[in-house]
Amino acid sequence: MGEIGRRRHPQKALTARTVQTAKAGNRARRIADGDGLYLYVTPGGAKSWVLRTVVNGKRSDLGLGSVTLVPLADAREEARRLRRIARTGGDPLAERRQERRPVPTFEQAARQVHAAREAAFRNEKHRKQWLSSLSGVISTCGSKRVDAVTSADVLPVLSHQWLDHPETARRVLQRLRVIFDWCKAQGYCVGDNPTDGLTQVLPKHRATKAHHAALPYTEVPGFLRALRASSASEPVKLGLELTILCATRTSETLHATWAEVDLSARTWTIPGERMKAGVAHRIPLSPRCEEILARAQVLSDGSPYVFPGRTRARPLSNMTFLMTLRRMRRNDVTVHGFRSSFRDWAAERTNVPGAVCEAALAHSLRNEVEAAYLRTDLFERRRELMNAWAAFATGNEA
Repeated sequence: MGEIGRRRHPQKALTARTVQTAKAGNRARRIADGDGLYLYVTPGGAKSWVLRTVVNGKRSDLGLGSVTLVPLADAREEARRLRRIARTGGDPLAERRQERRPVPTFEQAARQVHAAREAAFRNEKHRKQWLSSLSGVISTCGSKRVDAVTSADVLPVLSHQWLDHPETARRVLQRLRVIFDWCKAQGYCVGDNPTDGLTQVLPKHRATKAHHAALPYTEVPGFLRALRASSASEPVKLGLELTILCATRTSETLHATWAEVDLSARTWTIPGERMKAGVAHRIPLSPRCEEILARAQVLSDGSPYVFPGRTRARPLSNMTFLMTLRRMRRNDVTVHGFRSSFRDWAAERTNVPGAVCEAALAHSLRNEVEAAYLRTDLFERRRELMNAWAAFATGNEA
């Protein structure tokens, strides 16, 4: 008897004709098609689709659009898809909101990732290079929706510079991978990262590795004498000499501030955010470095920077030292190469352990076991080493 009295749920009860002719009367009317799909008709004659289903244990009504935009067959298909999401524990509402999000173009996505990484850039030059290195990809497919960019779009740009400028090309590839991974995490892309597997089809790089042009350490004293006699401004000459004597990188010296220098303790501490390895680096100051900084303090005229540029609010340009070398007609030398000069001198003219020399260059130990147990920065050993290097480089060896 119970079976006879039970109402059967409709299954595809509506037709295109009944949808077209359905009317509401004085009150809104809900007409069942089956499986929770309803045709909703207002007294004014407007018709739309509504799916009634259960989401996370609660009954929910989801609008599927107007009848004029969504045909009956499409409404059934969309209702089926959303019910499947709800049955598997998902949230159809959240899913639809995600689908309706505007997908950015590749250029827009690249700029968003660039902005999100603002705090990670070591300096202004690095910040500008990150985006400018992607100019080739942006000019090729910057206006494309990021989910439409494929490996075929990226490959020609990388192929163009892969062998001629391998280091730049590798950086571009790494930055593209970051952008597409970010887009996937944001829900803009699905599937594989377009950069996956590209290195398998690009030609193999030659095994040779280019090094920064370095001056033989025996010529460093002569170079410093020539530097002091050059036409460069005094702050530039002092800054370049300090870079050589402290074995620092160009940006580490140029962006140095007086807050980092403790002349009473004869120490210069570069914070981690300015170091390549991201770890603070203490530098013991030799007597000659103390003289340089004392003179620089007078010349800086109250600037927060040790070596201010044209205005006290900004440091010297990153190109300053390179242009000084060119004016000295030393195209065979790079500023970074003086770090190699220092390392060669330490290896050939001292008995200092390699770990102390590497610590002076702010290099991480390659041996992970040794690095795990070495908890000191070998500061006092490095003070002896840097004093000896400064004495050698300035021609004041005992």
